[in-house]
Amino acid sequence: MTLSTENSFHYRNGEFYCDDVSLASIAERFGTPAYVYSQRTILSNYERLHRTVSHIPGLICYSVKANSHLRILSLLRQAGAGFDVVSGGELARALRIGASPESIVFSGVGKTQDEIDAGIAAGILMFNVESAGELDLIESRARALQKVGRVSIRVNPDVEADTHPYISTGQMIHKFGVPKDEAPELYRLAARSPHLKVQGVACHIGSQILDVEPFLKALDEILIVARNLAAEGINVEVLDLGGGYGITYAAERPLDVELMARGLEERLGKTPLHLVIEPGRALVGNAGALITRVLYVKRNQTKNFIVIDSGMNDLMRPTLYGSYHEIVPARGGTVQRLLADIVGPLCESGDFFARDRDMADVRPGDLLAVLTTGAYGFVLSSNYNTRPRPAEVLVTGTKAELIRDRETVEGLMTGERI
Repeated sequence: MTLSTENSFHYRNGEFYCDDVSLASIAERFGTPAYVYSQRTILSNYERLHRTVSHIPGLICYSVKANSHLRILSLLRQAGAGFDVVSGGELARALRIGASPESIVFSGVGKTQDEIDAGIAAGILMFNVESAGELDLIESRARALQKVGRVSIRVNPDVEADTHPYISTGQMIHKFGVPKDEAPELYRLAARSPHLKVQGVACHIGSQILDVEPFLKALDEILIVARNLAAEGINVEVLDLGGGYGITYAAERPLDVELMARGLEERLGKTPLHLVIEPGRALVGNAGALITRVLYVKRNQTKNFIVIDSGMNDLMRPTLYGSYHEIVPARGGTVQRLLADIVGPLCESGDFFARDRDMADVRPGDLLAVLTTGAYGFVLSSNYNTRPRPAEVLVTGTKAELIRDRETVEGLMTGERI
């Protein structure tokens, strides 16, 4: 069983819809470019994953970095999710929507003193510690605040996953985690401190992983760490396997979470340990689309270019990773085809959404939908070229609601000094 089975984005009588609202009507009301999300798909993805792992004691902590909009966080909190945060800002967002501190895991390789203080003060479930220096800082801040900081060491399991090198995180060559042979001494230091509580063992091997086997290998590695600690009298309660569950962008088969769950249960069934998993993209990726309008169609002897009103500042993934996103017209029925680069208006040759894409022929003014942009879309956007970031819209059945105003140029200059 896979997660990405919901079909909220579809054609109906020649019009492209998100659930029961046409994208053309959303563009007419809110303009372009605009991100559109399906509430039904987000909740369906969460509920499907929850059912699949419900027989394994533990917690699903949504990875806030995938899409940090407060409304989406609130939906997932109400559905029962906890949260994996990687900054003080993300922690503030999770607390803002009423998340229980006991359901929050704080990950990330470069936590600041202020961020650590905020996590300790809130009473979060645990910090996933990434270095000896970080452990020292958490201990000193917990002592200064007269509180106890709960910690888990992020162990680098040295497991290779078949994904883009920029989002692979589980090998020795990456900046993340602590080498397996160094982790035991950090646990001993933590166990000796009255200001720290050893909570668990953590790892994270990367993102957009489609194969079950790397996750099971990683779990085997952190289980060994937990057993060795128990032999020394240091007992942990939690194993944090991270996230990275791959979804479909083109023709790839998404991660089989049911198969993964069976493997996890086989390994954890006879232990008292609780499992934390941190899905992000798997819950929101296929729940989003970016609506954009065609500005020009340029044709020459060797290339065709479809110039749109959205650029790499709105959706960075194609430029950053060479990522594929399906791009479809908001109105179907055209039989003519065009091989073209789909490019944005920014003054960069890297400002593209697709290269040599075979798609329906379009004209200036036509609307396009860039699919599977619910994760790492708006959150990676910028104001490069002084471009205001897009509006965000949530669709619930027949209702489309503006959940983030489009930025304005005047707003971008607020706070600047002449």
